[in-house]
Amino acid sequence: MRWVGRPPRWWRGLLIAHLTKTNFLYNLYVMELASNVARQGQLDAVFAALADPTRRAILSRLADGEASVAEIATPFSISQPAISRHLKVLENAGLIERDIDEQRRPARLTAETMASAVDWLAEFRAFWGARFDRLDDVLMELKKTESKE
Repeated sequence: MRWVGRPPRWWRGLLIAHLTKTNFLYNLYVMELASNVARQGQLDAVFAALADPTRRAILSRLADGEASVAEIATPFSISQPAISRHLKVLENAGLIERDIDEQRRPARLTAETMASAVDWLAEFRAFWGARFDRLDDVLMELKKTESKE
């Protein structure tokens, strides 16, 4: 069907519906992309926080329950302000929460952020499992050849 000049009304309605649907899908795509970027940024912050052995030790201590800066600083040979800086990094990464309880500022673990990091790492479990299985096969072959010789 051909027409000259302006398209019929029904055609404009279809075009508008298509553009609306396309715009909606594009917005969904952009929102998903933005959430993946935000998730990636959060994962970067989590792994950067976990890179320090002192911060990992602090997280291990907080696994037993909430504690104040003074209680956390006891086993370490660093100052309380240094512990506070470590706690700030952990808090910015979303690994801990801190409350204000009179003069104390107890810290406690938050599970959601750590769970997202564990989920991300779990994606690679099958890959590494297959690699280790192949390594086991190679080692078994080497044992067989050594025992024959």
